[in-house]
Amino acid sequence: MFTKHTVYKHDNYNMLTVEVQGKTLVVREISDQWGEVCHKFLSRPQLMDWAEKRFIPDDFPDGEEGLRLTMEKLKEI
Repeated sequence: MFTKHTVYKHDNYNMLTVEVQGKTLVVREISDQWGEVCHKFLSRPQLMDWAEKRFIPDDFPDGEEGLRLTMEKLKEI
């Protein structure tokens, strides 16, 4: 059984989910520009390293606050 976490959902076309599949973390980025992109990570530190490099405050409607909340949700997974 897999556990699915919604990290953020701005609307039906812009969201980030994480599925925990045993030791593997599957991240699905869905955007109105690029469609669905899937990433697989073997550890949480690997996921956090990717997230720190991937996201900038301009990616979020709330700016710095949106980035902070997203990083906190990812750390909780």
